[in-house]
Amino acid sequence: MGKKVKKDEKGPPSDVFETLLVESRQAATVVLMLNSPEEDVQSKACEAIYKFVDKCDENKKVLLDLEVLDPLLSLIQGPDRTVRRHAIMALGVMCAHTEVRKALRKRSGAIPAIISLLNSDEDSVIHEFAALALSFMANEFASKVAIQAANGVEQLVHLLSSHDPDVQKNSVEAIAQLVMDYKARSSVREYNGLQPVLDLVKSEYAIIQRLALLALDRLSQDSENRRVLREIDAIGRLLDILAQPTLNDLHVMAVMVLSNLLEDPESLVLVRDNGALKRFVALITDAAPPEDDKKEGGKKSSSRTGNKKSAKETKGKKEDDAKEDAPFGGDCIIPTLPDVKVCAAKAIARSARSAENRKLLHEQEAEKMLTTLLSHDSPEVQAAAALAIGVICENVSSRDCIKEMGGLAPLVKLLNSEYGEVKEAASLAIANLTTANNKNCLEISRLGGIDALLMCLGEVREEVIANAACALTNMAQDEKLRTEAHAKGVVTALIYPLSSYNTNVQSKVALAVSAFACDAESRREFKENGGLQPLVQLLNSGNDEVRRNTAWAITVCGVDEPTASEICRLGGLQILQEIQTSASRHNTFIEAALQRLLDSNLSAKFSLYNHLGAGNIIEDGFFDCGQLKQGTSFKTLEEYCAQEMNDKRPVLLVNAKWVPSEEDYTASISSKLEDDQKTESSSKVKDTLLKSKSKIKKFKEKEEKNPKEDDSQDKERESVLREPGVFCPPPDPQLFKYIEEVIDKILPLPSIRVQVVALAEFVSLKMGGRIPRGEVANFSWELPLNQLRFQLKSNVIPIGRIKAGIHIHRALLYKTLADRIALPCSLTRGEYNRAWNEVLLPDEDEDPLIPKFPPKRYIVDLVHEPGSLLVPDTQAAVSYMKL
Repeated sequence: MGKKVKKDEKGPPSDVFETLLVESRQAATVVLMLNSPEEDVQSKACEAIYKFVDKCDENKKVLLDLEVLDPLLSLIQGPDRTVRRHAIMALGVMCAHTEVRKALRKRSGAIPAIISLLNSDEDSVIHEFAALALSFMANEFASKVAIQAANGVEQLVHLLSSHDPDVQKNSVEAIAQLVMDYKARSSVREYNGLQPVLDLVKSEYAIIQRLALLALDRLSQDSENRRVLREIDAIGRLLDILAQPTLNDLHVMAVMVLSNLLEDPESLVLVRDNGALKRFVALITDAAPPEDDKKEGGKKSSSRTGNKKSAKETKGKKEDDAKEDAPFGGDCIIPTLPDVKVCAAKAIARSARSAENRKLLHEQEAEKMLTTLLSHDSPEVQAAAALAIGVICENVSSRDCIKEMGGLAPLVKLLNSEYGEVKEAASLAIANLTTANNKNCLEISRLGGIDALLMCLGEVREEVIANAACALTNMAQDEKLRTEAHAKGVVTALIYPLSSYNTNVQSKVALAVSAFACDAESRREFKENGGLQPLVQLLNSGNDEVRRNTAWAITVCGVDEPTASEICRLGGLQILQEIQTSASRHNTFIEAALQRLLDSNLSAKFSLYNHLGAGNIIEDGFFDCGQLKQGTSFKTLEEYCAQEMNDKRPVLLVNAKWVPSEEDYTASISSKLEDDQKTESSSKVKDTLLKSKSKIKKFKEKEEKNPKEDDSQDKERESVLREPGVFCPPPDPQLFKYIEEVIDKILPLPSIRVQVVALAEFVSLKMGGRIPRGEVANFSWELPLNQLRFQLKSNVIPIGRIKAGIHIHRALLYKTLADRIALPCSLTRGEYNRAWNEVLLPDEDEDPLIPKFPPKRYIVDLVHEPGSLLVPDTQAAVSYMKL
């Protein structure tokens, strides 16, 4: 047995530290190791951090709190490639956390340091995670600006041509996020990035294809980019995708890009010439093209998840369409399959905004496809289809086409949808379909559209109200439909929306009021239900269209004197006067509304403008309260009658009606008949007065033959002339007698000139007779007038009760009586109680061959030489008109 020999084991040199294997379970310890001078320790520490932060977001926040960012930023700029690789891997994954990105933005050198790793000298792994970090950072606008400033767009565009799919995926995703800023879109074009992005659509990896389409969708929002995409045949490539059933999961994204490209007429013409427009339109219908049926069931065998995973890991995996992972980052807007039709319908709507494109779409029967989608189960699809119809039917031919294809019935049905977006789109479509198309209006009414539109006026969504009001306005052009809508309460339904704060609603509803308030019954209903007050308030709107439509509605409503008086009482006249003096707000509609109010309320017109033309017929209820300044509020007769007696100028009243007594009843009947049958035509006025007179005689005969019916007739008189709650102006039986006397004695005279002179003499006789020149100041008229005011205990004096009057009283009485016998004359107020009447008379000559026209103007003397006709601008006429 041999001897054991002891081995001679030599230890390490004394100046060398033995290798130490450390096993750490604390993240803080690993963070400290990042500051080690040994590159191997730094690399392994970065690798450990990468694995730790890749597990969950909480780990990212833990390391952020341990202040790991500064060491990592230092390491990604270090000399060792392995350390840089592991450091950027850890930092790239950490950028998924919002707090990390916020902390990096505060470090001015962080983004430039990351971009520096995108140069061609680095390996593909560094490129992959540097691009990943930038794709995360580009979620915030501030980071987008910083990346562009550091020339990050150019570096990312270069990486699009990388052979590594993960680098391509992260780079195109970063670009997709950056081009949400319009400045970056032009930068991608300047660095020739459109072609590489388009080439990625042909990638064998689904996630890259989807991100490329997403980037193209945002890039194509720039008009210059669309031009470049047309030049590189982007439309052809997108249509190739739509032609392949196996790529149906990319169809929606392709349609989104096409919707941008088809905004340009050049693109639509190109698609039409290629014969692909029908195929594109057919995409939005449930019926698949024939070639798709043969290839049914084939789907692209690649993952469609939106997680931040490697493109290599997703290759070859099939996806369950019904259970798709929650999208993240740039993929979050990628819609599900039902949205394919929505995007396609919206693409048609965007393209149809130009008249040329609408014509092209009509030739390709786009209306048929859109009509089919109105019956789709998805409310989003219904809304998109209705919106597209609303745009495309601006083409006149499309309106008839949609009716023939049965598109009106589903649209009316959609007005009752529980989805506000669907209602808004359907109401817009119906509003456009009924524009200048009476056949569509009648068909919609037959389908119950009026009831549905009236219900829409009470909706919460303001655009639904505006569209419904617009559709009703279009339908109101047909008298039958207008009557039907009135019977269903359209007038009262329009009142509430007038109080909306939305200017579009205000404008459309005011226009609808003008369309439906065209008859007396509608105006009465509108007035009684309080519609005038919100309508008048709209005149104060700062929107030009609202003021214009409101002024037109007031022009229509102001035809009736009671309505015009109520508008004046609510301050409408004052507002219109104020607007008329404004240089910026004045328009012809305001002027028309003001003139209509004044023509329907002659009392206000005479007080404010001191003139009534020959066409302004003075009727019962007219009163002269004296001259008022422009912009002064105008009171009603009822308000003047309610005032206590004062020392101000009395209000002169014209009222041939009075509370009847037994002997005056026939005269009151005459006055009522006169009011019911009054007209602007002078010949009709004469006929009315003569008929009224004959009816009075018949009534007297009937009263004598039937004395037993006195009680019933008395009740009838009281119900007609003493209606409870109705203001009755002071009676003026003397004026009625004047009218009867004028009709009996002056109306039968042979010529207008003779009637003018005779009426002047009549008025002068009733007002105290002739007053010598220069003696007007000595003529006693004020005392009798004050005595009459004291007798009536009112400031309102009926004109017929005045027995001593000067210029203003005589001129008013003359105008009143002249209008009753259709004798045209004007009334003008001067200063200091001066007023005069002007008439137009032809020359009288025995020779019939001498022309008598044009007629000449004359001023009728009612004071000094009653019946004298004064030529204007002469000394006699001037002294008559002025003091």
